[in-house]
Amino acid sequence: MNSVTVYTTSSCSYCVMLKNYLTQNNVPFKEVDVGANPEMMMKLVSKTGQLGVPQTEVNGQWVLGFDPNRIMNALRNS
Repeated sequence: MNSVTVYTTSSCSYCVMLKNYLTQNNVPFKEVDVGANPEMMMKLVSKTGQLGVPQTEVNGQWVLGFDPNRIMNALRNS
């Protein structure tokens, strides 16, 4: 089974687009709002070196930004 975690903030329009895309394509995901949890934001930055959102972890692979093609490829290749 695939593991998809989307790291978001409440003010991110690309995060909304990504969550809608995953939902429309029946891809279950866990959402972590790093805007509401500064500790999680620091952990995310230490893992990826990136501050922006959305960031998506797909079966251990990181996809930065709203990139549906890379996410679907990561799901297929896992």
